Amino acid sequence: MPLEYRELAIHLMKVHTEGELTGADDYTQVFYNIAPNAYEKLVCCERAAEEIEHYQLSAKVLSDLGVDTSYMLAQNYLQRPLYANELVRGVKTWMERGIFSFLGEAVVLEHLQEFVDSSYAPFAEIFTRQIISDEHTHIAHGYRIIHEACQTESGRAEVQQALDRFWPHLLKLFGRAESPRTLQYIKWGLRKTSNDELRQKFLNKTVPRLQVLGLKVPEPVRGDAALVEV
Repeated sequence: MPLEYRELAIHLMKVHTEGELTGADDYTQVFYNIAPNAYEKLVCCERAAEEIEHYQLSAKVLSDLGVDTSYMLAQNYLQRPLYANELVRGVKTWMERGIFSFLGEAVVLEHLQEFVDSSYAPFAEIFTRQIISDEHTHIAHGYRIIHEACQTESGRAEVQQALDRFWPHLLKLFGRAESPRTLQYIKWGLRKTSNDELRQKFLNKTVPRLQVLGLKVPEPVRGDAALVEV
């Protein structure tokens, strides 16, 4: 394969692979500790196990290109430079956990769905086979948490507070509006959609769902230059 394509594909896959491990850490080191009961703690463990499985799938694709990712397993999340995500480390309440899983993982899903049609077939295949399905489950779990809370005025107020706090940071997860690397991904067919377009797709799907729950979507809903610079 062309050198530029190979380098871009490896970088993209390493970001994803590292992110899966960090996701497992989030569930076991953050969400598990604030889970309100044994059932929710069990679900956190199940989600973490799925994230590790995703790591294994991605690591295998990279290993076929001669890239060893085993060093990631020994890293603390702070030592992983490709998928830095301080947002989840700031989750303090169960409602914030629900918002992050419902909306934060929905942002991730928008990116992952790009890879289903990736021009690098071995990478695309692992998303079609398992990862996309699992991510829908993760999002549904977050939605269940906030949906149940929104059945009471006090619960809805807690959810609204969490949404207000996390909304601008969630929009940032899409990345810079004018990302040179994203343009290269699109050029080679590793991705097909810009960060801004993904952000708008997310808003079109998400804002109505939040409004149905009686929640007010914070401004700005589209993101501006200050929000998309990461």
